[in-house]
Amino acid sequence: MSRQTRTVGRRIMGPQSALTDFLASHNISANQIRLDAEARRRAAAQDNQEGQADAAQQQLLNENGDFDTLSPESDEDEPVVASTGRVTRGRSAAQATSEVERRKKEKEKHAIDKIKASKKSQKRKRDPDASDDDDDDIVRALFNERAKPLPGQMENCAICNTRFTVTPYSRNAPDGGLVCSPCGKELTKDDPAPKKKTKRASGGPVGARRQTQSRILDGTYHVGGKSLMSLCIQTLAKNIDLAEDLGDLPPKIVDKIARKLSKHRLLNPTTLSLFLKPSNQGVLVYDGAKLSADDFYRIFHSVPELKKLKVRNAIHFKDEVVEYIVDRHIVLEDLYLHGCNLISEGKWIEYLQKKGQPLRSLRVYWTDKHFTDAVLAVIPTSCPNLTRLKVCHNQAVTGEGLNHIAKIATLRHLSLDLREAIHPDVYVKLLTAIGPQLETLCLTRVPELDNTVLDALHMHCRNLKKLRITDSELMTDAGFARLFTSTWSNPGLVFLDLQKCRQLESTKPRENPDGIGLCDEGFKALMAHSGKMLQNLNVHGCRHISSKAFEEVFTADKTYENMHKMEISFCEEVTDFVVGCIFRSCPNLRELNVFGCMKVKDVRVPKGKILVGVPNARGMVIEGED
Repeated sequence: MSRQTRTVGRRIMGPQSALTDFLASHNISANQIRLDAEARRRAAAQDNQEGQADAAQQQLLNENGDFDTLSPESDEDEPVVASTGRVTRGRSAAQATSEVERRKKEKEKHAIDKIKASKKSQKRKRDPDASDDDDDDIVRALFNERAKPLPGQMENCAICNTRFTVTPYSRNAPDGGLVCSPCGKELTKDDPAPKKKTKRASGGPVGARRQTQSRILDGTYHVGGKSLMSLCIQTLAKNIDLAEDLGDLPPKIVDKIARKLSKHRLLNPTTLSLFLKPSNQGVLVYDGAKLSADDFYRIFHSVPELKKLKVRNAIHFKDEVVEYIVDRHIVLEDLYLHGCNLISEGKWIEYLQKKGQPLRSLRVYWTDKHFTDAVLAVIPTSCPNLTRLKVCHNQAVTGEGLNHIAKIATLRHLSLDLREAIHPDVYVKLLTAIGPQLETLCLTRVPELDNTVLDALHMHCRNLKKLRITDSELMTDAGFARLFTSTWSNPGLVFLDLQKCRQLESTKPRENPDGIGLCDEGFKALMAHSGKMLQNLNVHGCRHISSKAFEEVFTADKTYENMHKMEISFCEEVTDFVVGCIFRSCPNLRELNVFGCMKVKDVRVPKGKILVGVPNARGMVIEGED
């Protein structure tokens, strides 16, 4: 061999010999490393041959890790690795798979039974609207959610079958199972762009002011912090699903809870049970939109001593429910129904004829065309104890029906809001017959009434405490002045509502040569007659009352201590000075509404008073600083 060849050989063999010497010095055998690698390859090939059975078993074990994870040291079906590196099994793959499937089914059945026995599942079963199929679907969804591999466990990718470690961010495959990180990224690319979340109105001064103004307009605002009772009712409404009974709370508190639930649309067949105590004599439902006829049956069945029933949005209070009342020993003294437009005329007549004897109060709202003159014709003979009658937003009652009302000698409170145009002479005849004993009279939206009705009020009514006449287009200021003269023997009114009694003339709205509506003389006369007794006054829209009349009525030497609330919105002559005079003359005034009074700009509000509707950036002043 030449010198050059030996030099090249040393250059080639030198590094390998050095590596061999290094491994030998550290007691590492290169041959052993090669043998171990071949052994691992043979073991991997053996695993691939057994394939599906081994993967199925391992996957089932991983999936059941949330319940009773099988330990390799204690399970005889687990593979045993021999010293040669080959995998052997105590049973065949088919037997092992069937055994694991049997155990999986047993554990699955045990887990499902445990879920069905939980309190939440039992509570869902009590819901009358829930079906067995829906409950099974919910239980199955809960089981699948719990059976998912926990983070940190090994799992096979449902797409590429690669083994990977489960993390809290592992995605679900479209057909079930989990996917590895690379497959998850591919699925993310195919997902549609996520929708941007709408930003909620932030809190702070702006959000707090909006909530406060909303409570003022609802009439639920109080200066200062909320009472403990209000906070408790609010907390109960948020967690009403956890409540099982209201206990022995006073009726006033129960009524507030019912109002709160109805406001948030939380009154349903389940929460209705909280208000059905056998010892109750009254049930007040402020939102019955989610109640069915069966729920109304349950009210009468659960409260056998029921005497007062009030249901708003009584959509499903139908003929069947009225027939249920007629056929059973149910004695109602006060019936208030709102929106029950599915009760036919025949059922109304049947109910009043058979159950009208104990009835003292009957109030119906939005009955469309089924509460007719024929129904009112039955009341004088079938309801001898009726003292309160209210018919609102009715399209069927005419002047003939008012003639029947005039025959109810026991009537003390009457409220009418009819859509049919009725001649003023019919109202005069009505007041002539029952006016002397009336304590409350409400005639809402009556554009056809004139001064003859006001003169009948002055002549026949002696005991009125509440009077409402709205939207009149023919009554004049002189007629109001005659009504409230000192010769009227009726005591001072406590509640007076004359809103929108004004002239309607679009071409010359500010000119009123005929004195249509409530103007200066009528306003001064009513304050002279009833001002000392009035607690609530509403002259909304009476725009022909001048600022001079307001200043004369609310002078420094006149005091109206009983006045609590006043509505003077859209009275165009109201100024900052007039508002100041009102606050001075009404020391106990709680709320003053001045919407549309554009001359009110920078009024100073006394402490503890509420001024609503100021036409500026603030919108309204909650509590004065002076």
